[in-house]
Amino acid sequence: MTSPQTPKSHLIALFRHAASQFAQAEHLGIDLERPKQASHGDFACNVAMQLAKALKRNPREVALAIVASLPTSDLVEKTEIAGPGFINVFLKPAAWQNVALQTLQAGEQFGRGNLGKGEKIQIEFVSANPTGPLHVGHGRGAAFGASLANVMAHAGYQVQREYYVNDAGRQMDILALSTWLRYLALGNQFVPFPGNAYQGDYVGAMADSIFALHGERYMRPAAEVIANVPDFATEPDAHLDGLIANAKRLLGADYAYVHGHVLEEQLGDGRNDLTEFGVIFDTWFSERTLHESGLIDKAVKQLQQHDHIYEQNGALWFRSTAFGDEKDRVVLRENGIYTYFAADIAYHLNKFERGFKRVIDVWGADHHGYISRVKGALTAAGEDADRLTVALVQFAVLYRNGQKASMSTRSGQYVTLRDLRAEVGNDAARFFYVLRKSDQHLDFDLDLAKSQNNENPVYYIQYAHARICSVLSAWGGSEKDLLDVNIARLEHPQELTLLRRIAEFPEIIEAAARDLAPHSLAYYLKDLAAELHGLYAACQFLVDDEELKLARLSLVAATRLVLRVGLALLGVSAPERMAREEAIPATPAEAAANEIRV
Repeated sequence: MTSPQTPKSHLIALFRHAASQFAQAEHLGIDLERPKQASHGDFACNVAMQLAKALKRNPREVALAIVASLPTSDLVEKTEIAGPGFINVFLKPAAWQNVALQTLQAGEQFGRGNLGKGEKIQIEFVSANPTGPLHVGHGRGAAFGASLANVMAHAGYQVQREYYVNDAGRQMDILALSTWLRYLALGNQFVPFPGNAYQGDYVGAMADSIFALHGERYMRPAAEVIANVPDFATEPDAHLDGLIANAKRLLGADYAYVHGHVLEEQLGDGRNDLTEFGVIFDTWFSERTLHESGLIDKAVKQLQQHDHIYEQNGALWFRSTAFGDEKDRVVLRENGIYTYFAADIAYHLNKFERGFKRVIDVWGADHHGYISRVKGALTAAGEDADRLTVALVQFAVLYRNGQKASMSTRSGQYVTLRDLRAEVGNDAARFFYVLRKSDQHLDFDLDLAKSQNNENPVYYIQYAHARICSVLSAWGGSEKDLLDVNIARLEHPQELTLLRRIAEFPEIIEAAARDLAPHSLAYYLKDLAAELHGLYAACQFLVDDEELKLARLSLVAATRLVLRVGLALLGVSAPERMAREEAIPATPAEAAANEIRV
């Protein structure tokens, strides 16, 4: 279901009809902007200037012709030609008054558009190695990816949310080894713990659980564990790899259990953390399946057939430099083991094989250099690399009392997402994470996120929703009664301003989906809440004039619906009751007039 025609979409149709007299306008997009100054009207259109360039005519002359051809509309008050050829449009109040009823009639579907036209897309995000608890950096990627997916679904895309599980390769072996070494210590088999192994307390907890379940089944002599292992001081990586090799040899088939145990423990912990954060995935894609199914072999052979792979020093290399990368990349090491890059090539080819018309990867900003090589590999394999979009997410820095925060964690290494959620709550975390464009640095103010005043945007927006709930509760009627009211009574400037803001919602959704920018929705909701608080201070809602009262209640009910839908898209709750502090006060007269009981 799509939203009813808005004033903007109505005007676009009028301008498209008027511009159709010019052959050059056949494929021309009609863009309308809201002028910054009210004296310039409700909308400004630059179609005349676009056409003038192609027609080689004076833009004001073209603007006059377009204005003369605009179909008659009951919603248009007047038009003016300004500057080099802008067409400013002034609308009648009736154009905005309809918005309240249209919003209520659309219900939860309000703002749902057809930008995506049902196109099947995939958004892959978070995809953190399951080697430890999720940290605050993962949290920003999770909030951004989940909000983007919600917005794009609301804009008409068929969205699949995917988490790529890096359950193969060296990092998982390091975690398995780290846990096993802690397990050995429980049986008094002490092996010096490598400084480049995983250090967190969660590693010890997993060792404890293995010991509790299986006793000394996986114990091996410490001397055999460290036999023939390179010295850590001179060769730390080789030392770690030597320990892993000995673990696999000594444990034999039992190594798979240790590896599988730590994987399931950490993957389950991450899944629970994200679920509690309101981030749900449709698919958890295992990297191991790429190896087991032969998809990596298939991908490399596909590149070989197109002469994009060569052999050197016993390894296979992808000619990445031919596609803009700074150097060629190994896909198969001399030891016969595929690289992470080889798995990524196979994974992305598999995404397109699954029928996604477009794929969006959400990566940390430190992966910027990885984009060209992945896109290059897709091009080399005969795919359209433009179907892959990579959205980069910068890290978030936490602040408390104006200083960088050093929150203690059990691991002692980083601030976990769970710690952050425990301190500020899910709503504040979800909202603050998307308050900036994803590729911009984010300073996360912990004190602000926990505050209950109008400086906190989450509280400010949620309080607007709760205020409306209080007013409607005090009224005590049914919202069905608000679908048949005399909306012409909505004439106060503050009412019309709020109606204009509500009418923007479908445009905000479309722009946020098109630009991969859920932060624009966050800012819109803050502006909408400000208009509501302004109306609350300017007008009484529960007045004796029944017709005016119902009209105003329909307006605030529509506002509440947009706040609720918008907050839900960002993964934030819309409470019906909240404690009121001094920051968003209602004066005694306002409170009495509106019978506020927030």
